[in-house]
Amino acid sequence: MIKYYLNIFFILILVNVSFATHNRAGEITYSQVSDYTFEFTVTTFTNTKPTSDGIVPADRPQLEILWGDGTYSTMERYVYYDLPDYYRKNIYKAKHTYSGASTYEILVEDPNRNEGVENIPNSVMVVFSIKTILQINPTLGFNNTPILLNPPVDKAAINQVFIHNPAAFDPDGDSLSYEMTVCTGENGDPIDSYQFPESKFEPIYIDSITGNLVWNTPMVEGAFNVAFHINEWRQGVKIGQITRDMQIEVYDTENQPPKFDTIPPICGVAGELITFNVSAHDEGNETISLTATGGAFATDSAAEFISVPAQGAVSGTFSWYTECLHVRKQPYQVVFKATDNNEEVNLVDQISVDITIVGAPPANLSIAPTNNSILLNWDIYDCASHQGFNIYRSITPFGFVPGKCETGVPAYTGFELVATVDDITATSYLDNNNEIGLNQGFEYCYMVTAIFGSDFESKASAEVCTELVRGTPIITNVSVVAHDNKNGEIYVAWSKPVDFDTLVYPGKLVYVIKRAEGIWGNDYVTIDTLYNFEADTIYIDKGIDTYKQGYSYQIEVHNDAGLTEFPMTASSIFPSLYGENKKLTISFNRNTPWLNKQYIVYRENYETSSFDSIGVSNNAFYIDESLVNNQEYCYRVTSIGQYNLGGVIKPIINYSHQNCGIPTDTVPPASPSLTVESDCKTFVNKLSWLLNSERNEVIKYYIYAALTNNSDFALIDSVLDIDSLSYNHVMSETLAGCYTVTAIDSNFNESGYSNIVCVDNCEYYELPNVFTPNGDGVNDFFVPTTPPSIIDRYIDKIDMKIYSRWGNLVYETSNPKIEWDGKSKQSNKILKPGVYFYVCEVYENRISGVEHRSLTGFVHMFSGDNNSNNE
Repeated sequence: MIKYYLNIFFILILVNVSFATHNRAGEITYSQVSDYTFEFTVTTFTNTKPTSDGIVPADRPQLEILWGDGTYSTMERYVYYDLPDYYRKNIYKAKHTYSGASTYEILVEDPNRNEGVENIPNSVMVVFSIKTILQINPTLGFNNTPILLNPPVDKAAINQVFIHNPAAFDPDGDSLSYEMTVCTGENGDPIDSYQFPESKFEPIYIDSITGNLVWNTPMVEGAFNVAFHINEWRQGVKIGQITRDMQIEVYDTENQPPKFDTIPPICGVAGELITFNVSAHDEGNETISLTATGGAFATDSAAEFISVPAQGAVSGTFSWYTECLHVRKQPYQVVFKATDNNEEVNLVDQISVDITIVGAPPANLSIAPTNNSILLNWDIYDCASHQGFNIYRSITPFGFVPGKCETGVPAYTGFELVATVDDITATSYLDNNNEIGLNQGFEYCYMVTAIFGSDFESKASAEVCTELVRGTPIITNVSVVAHDNKNGEIYVAWSKPVDFDTLVYPGKLVYVIKRAEGIWGNDYVTIDTLYNFEADTIYIDKGIDTYKQGYSYQIEVHNDAGLTEFPMTASSIFPSLYGENKKLTISFNRNTPWLNKQYIVYRENYETSSFDSIGVSNNAFYIDESLVNNQEYCYRVTSIGQYNLGGVIKPIINYSHQNCGIPTDTVPPASPSLTVESDCKTFVNKLSWLLNSERNEVIKYYIYAALTNNSDFALIDSVLDIDSLSYNHVMSETLAGCYTVTAIDSNFNESGYSNIVCVDNCEYYELPNVFTPNGDGVNDFFVPTTPPSIIDRYIDKIDMKIYSRWGNLVYETSNPKIEWDGKSKQSNKILKPGVYFYVCEVYENRISGVEHRSLTGFVHMFSGDNNSNNE
């Protein structure tokens, strides 16, 4: 690292400006080779035009690259291409292996930009730098940066809208977003004097989704540089960023660029031929050439674009024989360019077209039911890039027909994902409800999709539906008809099996009635046996406690050999109550195979000792409001439902258990809104907050703090004055910390945390650029400009090294106050006045812990000592 900084230092001092007018544009990309090894590609575009006196611009067969882990390397130029208009495209390649997972910022610098960049004053003396952010995250998998298929050099005209698209293609199919940034110089820092190019109408911008860079419109002739970030996203996480620095040459010309005819977004199913025409025209009747680039041309079985230049108007044909390997969530962006042949300057129009390739639906889905399961079958899915299949089920037909690019099974269809098959060769799936068995009484419908990623599926198969074979009793009623803690009664009824297979199960058939305690009971016990198989469809369960809990029932069919088919389960309805301030929420807990469409709620009238109807709900709950706190209320519910099958009683009416509850105030106040300001002079963090609840509800506030942004919060104090919406936290060692506040009401309900506010230490470690060790008692030492008291509190340690202009180490220290008197560490004599270069590794106490940063710069030493050392 130090060698790199020194090399830059020497180059800036020694290089001849006549040979420095050089770099125009570039970017850094990479591909992942193994877990921690990456191959980096640096692409630059340099100026090759000789000056008027014949001096050739500098050439760079090598570049140094900082890997972001404290190391650097020299990259050899892999190849270069000389292009029209005095451009040279340089490609450098190198591999690097990192020590582990982390985030790294890769930096490349070139000592000089090309001369005459209008929005970078004295550009020939400004360092050209480009950066890429690499995140190694094993949980997100391997990653390769996007490939930028359009070069970062372009032409524009005064008073005409300019559009450029980098034609970014991400080989991993990650999402991309775009944002403008400023051009950078030395150390990858923003250029202080940089300005965005001036526009006649709106400021220059880049579309965050399409990547179209729009300048509306240039006003001044000349060369301009702009920069933008291309961000990569995977599963909602930002996983990388590359920065492109590009140059736009603006001409003052009467020429008008060609114009494209509009092309809408394209969608196709893998295996289809996608073809469409592209056309453009030129008002000046000049010859137009069409070209195309983009991700569709960078894949196996690549697309083709055929066009012959023509005068005035031109067309071309795009063709792409898509395959399964082309399926991905992100569209392929294809950028078409129309270029005229004007003698003064060739102008360009461009249009970008998104092409989405989706997976074909699994074909020929069929189903075969039994009495408690359904077997699904489909054709072999001829696609090597899918990862398995999703199985969707509904008990209501929808008739879904997906749109051209509609993938998966939308939630609005009512279908739910019930299984995922990881075997890519699978052609069948047995749905037995996770070995519990499917319930009788429904029409089951299915769709199947192929999986291409964690959140991307093919188009859905055709929808198919069937009923189960009716080989078991269909329970229709589990209804409480007598309420008592000892002699309660439940009415159980069922529809006898109509498709019972007596050939498989011969002999005398009986019903075995089983019961389990609870709505979701598992421990079933036999409570009775009914011997009239043809006539018995009703049973009254007597002598049970109907206040304590609900009950579940199964009606089994037995022959002489025992159980025939797996039975269905149905429970009674047991209301549960949740008390809040002046209201009760009644939830209708049940495990019923039929669909309940409506509930009638009854509340006990203590004056008449009867239950009166108070409301109707189409949901599985009801809220009874305007009640008196701490008074008991008792409820019962009647449900109305049905099966979507013929031959079964409709409607199905059942009565619930009785349950009681008491409304109490359990609702906490709303969370306050917190702000925090640090007073560096008094060493106090000042908290203030806004109350988002009624003030008369609150009796006090709790103050919580955490030492770092990763620490747990701890209660540090309370504020009992409800009118005081502030708190001063006096600090001792550091101002850094995080805060949150809660409000407490008269029932001691505590609100959730307010917004969390973190504050950091006030001062940063800063160094001067001049000192005068001449013994006059003023500025005799090279020391930080940061006050000593701040250094003592906030600076953990440093590693300072100071070098002469010849690269000799003249001083080093770990003292955070430095206190260099200008003397050589070797001879202990005062050094010669001049410019010295330093590299200082600083370790600061921050809210996130001890953070490291590197300071590099120059310090000018002035001295009146004529006996200074020439070292």
